[in-house]
Amino acid sequence: MPTWDAKQYLRFSDQRTRPCRELAARVGVEAPGRVIDLGCGPGNSTSVLAERWPKCKLTGLDSSPDMIAAARKAYPQMDWQAGDIAAWAENNREAYDIVFSNAALQWVDHHAALFPRLLTHVAAGGALALQMPGNYDAPAHNLMREMAASEAWRGHFPAAGIREWHVHELAAYYDVLAPVAGAVDFWETEYLHVMEDAAGIVEWYKGTGLRPFLDALADDELRARFTAEYQEHIRRAYPVRKDGRVIFPFRRLFLVAYQGIRPGACVDP
Repeated sequence: MPTWDAKQYLRFSDQRTRPCRELAARVGVEAPGRVIDLGCGPGNSTSVLAERWPKCKLTGLDSSPDMIAAARKAYPQMDWQAGDIAAWAENNREAYDIVFSNAALQWVDHHAALFPRLLTHVAAGGALALQMPGNYDAPAHNLMREMAASEAWRGHFPAAGIREWHVHELAAYYDVLAPVAGAVDFWETEYLHVMEDAAGIVEWYKGTGLRPFLDALADDELRARFTAEYQEHIRRAYPVRKDGRVIFPFRRLFLVAYQGIRPGACVDP
């Protein structure tokens, strides 16, 4: 699992929080009593949930001590827990009205078994609400892999390769959740972020997808070289617009699965 830097992650907090807001707004549960945010990071997503459902009891869970420390400092009134999502899904014995996760489950394995298991922790009438990146084959990610596999760099990386994040297409998630959910709502959005330059895209990925590659390198000098070379590839892959800025497309996947009948849904007599 890569290491996480809360300050680096929050450099783009507005862009990272927008999908979270849009997911929370779509959840058709108006007055949940208990909500848990899995992979809460530095608390920016959990604060969105507090705005959406101000009377609920909120818990944030994350495996990174740095992220949990940042969350506790920023939002001391909330309940923060250090823990692994897969272990929580396996061992938790409590029910929540909403089990929420924003841009975290792509780092957890075995989605076909995990997602239905997460739904079992949702109380009747509640929802499992998830958002994950869907741009695994975007140029920025392919460039990381191509560089790591190149003759110049492959000797600096583990022979078994880098453990990266992964997702399936939305239809696959529908197939595993539809048999056990009362209803499934799913959609995707491609956000077009405007960056000042190619370096902005590199800084974005230094907080997320680039972390496993940088962590695998032996020292800071190698990390600096890899980052500089990666930035040059990014500069060529993402053309500069007329105003000097760069458009950075980012596809995201959204899923809301309801436990039992969705609140407010019509039922045939």
